[in-house]
Amino acid sequence: MEEIRKVLTIAGSDSSGGAGIQADLKTMLANGVYGMSAITALTAQNTQGVRMVQEASADFLAAELDAVFEDIRPDAVKIGMVSSPKLIEVIAEKLQAYKAEHIVVDPVMVATSGAKLLADEAIAVLRDRLFPLAEVITPNIPELGVLTGETITDESSFSRAAHELQQSAHVNVLAKGGHSVGDASDLLVMNDGSAKWYRGTRVDNPNTHGTGCTLSSAIAANLAKDFDLPEAIGRAKSYLFGALLAKMNLGKGSGPVDHGWNLHGDFFEN
Repeated sequence: MEEIRKVLTIAGSDSSGGAGIQADLKTMLANGVYGMSAITALTAQNTQGVRMVQEASADFLAAELDAVFEDIRPDAVKIGMVSSPKLIEVIAEKLQAYKAEHIVVDPVMVATSGAKLLADEAIAVLRDRLFPLAEVITPNIPELGVLTGETITDESSFSRAAHELQQSAHVNVLAKGGHSVGDASDLLVMNDGSAKWYRGTRVDNPNTHGTGCTLSSAIAANLAKDFDLPEAIGRAKSYLFGALLAKMNLGKGSGPVDHGWNLHGDFFEN
């Protein structure tokens, strides 16, 4: 029997199920890996916005990470919403202690609804402590702007900012272009100096809640299955494209994508 690959998500819980831990675990199941979680915060949110955030204590997060690594060691790790420096420090210490591999960092700063999810003082700690551990980081255009100080208005400034972040942070950068006016094209800038565009067709779908979480989790799932980084990203983007193309419509705001769009079987059908 072939061993199933395991992936750990370290992120916040989304009570409406479209983003965060819930999106991550659905994505991992759909991509054929076993998902585990360490929750950094509870959020009371839905498709219209974030109402309240209750952060986990540093001791509890440390205990979650110990419980996972001491029993079912993950083959890859995805890190999403981490809102404070003390939690970032705990994550960095534990991942280093356990020599975790295939770490994907999604620098979640702002929710799709516009709610701020990362304290200003945490940005420098995120950059100093987690970026050096990552195999890839996945900022969107607003996050890329915050991390570089660049005003991104077109493909040229987008590319320039992605290269600048890679050179200053010394980490592979997947700059996500989904917030742009044009096509949804992403740019991977690698540590070896190479760059690869992933040209995407924009799906006419206003329901994009949790797309960043979904993409980064799919990348981690494919890294866990031993695909190299460029191919893992390509496969993850294809999965997300299908989830958007399914055009599930839930909620009164920006709804979730259909994480199970490619699942089939006796227990899946109505």
